[in-house]
Amino acid sequence: MKQLMMIGFGAMAAEVYSHMPSDLQLKWIVVPEKSVAKVQSQVAQDIQVISSIDLCQGVPDYVIEVAGQAAVKEHALKVLEKGWTIGLISVGTLADSEFYQKLQMTAEKNGAHLHLLAGAIAGIDGIAAAKEGGLEKVTYQGRKSPKSWKGSYAEQLIDLDAVKEPTVFFKGTAREAAIKFPANANVAATIALAGLGMDKTMVELIVDPDIKKNKHSIVAQGRFGEMTIEMAGVPLASNPKTSTLAALSVIRACRNSVEAIQI
Repeated sequence: MKQLMMIGFGAMAAEVYSHMPSDLQLKWIVVPEKSVAKVQSQVAQDIQVISSIDLCQGVPDYVIEVAGQAAVKEHALKVLEKGWTIGLISVGTLADSEFYQKLQMTAEKNGAHLHLLAGAIAGIDGIAAAKEGGLEKVTYQGRKSPKSWKGSYAEQLIDLDAVKEPTVFFKGTAREAAIKFPANANVAATIALAGLGMDKTMVELIVDPDIKKNKHSIVAQGRFGEMTIEMAGVPLASNPKTSTLAALSVIRACRNSVEAIQI
């Protein structure tokens, strides 16, 4: 049976843990030192809960990150230095071009692999395929309720409490969006890295007082033709800030790590 290391143990990790493929064993969980005892009490005793990659006793077949950008900065390089394969859900971290290059060089040097998971958006396979020959333009549009934008940089750009109709409050590149809206950066960053890159992928962010679900839209054009992808995401019941589809994409990555046939 193959063994998994999970970085983080919040709402998304708990969802993944409850849907773990039967032939993949969760063996290690990496969390901050202050959380080790609490998490250890929530999982089986044969799971090693640690605060550092260096404390791992053994070699995982796959590592999955479900902890956020700070955890990626703290642990991802160490994972790649050991030659292990890691799947990232917090793709927005890679808007930091210097850190991205460090990850790439470390992976190449140590024969490791970094998987960027699709997360809360669909259509990444189509964009990545189009990139191979003739992708010319990609625009991502993110639409959320005023409540969902509270606590973000949006509050400096628009009076969220006064919005009466759908309003675009940000237009810029995926890199700019990822830097200014780190808590909402993963979708834009994933689309960018699959396609034209951080500085050529355009982003529009909208506040809409009439919607209940977060809505995502991608419009791509090129030699392949045109594609429009739209979806409305449902949050996890255990954490409204976490996309259900993002959690399911992590479960899919775990399943692919053990399946003989993958899609």
